[in-house]
Amino acid sequence: MNFLLNLLWAIFGGGLLTAVEYLLAGLILCLSIVGIPFGLQCFKLAGLAIAPFGKVFEPHYPSPLGFMGNLLWMVFAGFWIFISHVALGLSLALTVIGIPFALQHLKLAVLALAPFDVRVRKDVSP
Repeated sequence: MNFLLNLLWAIFGGGLLTAVEYLLAGLILCLSIVGIPFGLQCFKLAGLAIAPFGKVFEPHYPSPLGFMGNLLWMVFAGFWIFISHVALGLSLALTVIGIPFALQHLKLAVLALAPFDVRVRKDVSP
């Protein structure tokens, strides 16, 4: 079921476009040594953006460097990414068919605010 939902997400929910944007941003950020940690977070977000169904994220060993990374991320990029995911989520929620996709955009919005010190894993709940 998750495969079918992820396929529909990539086509109709904006997942493919969002993932390409994250990948391009990650590549640009990885051009400098300072931007590599932020580029890696973009790659993590791209992986989740291409197939969000069946995946959950959880806090993973909070650290002072992760806090500083989240703070810088939120100021320079996270807030705007959050706004775009919320706007896409609200527009998809206008139709009954788009509600599952809207929920995935809201899940991505939360992760887009603070991606450091967060681990993405498969959901094993029934």
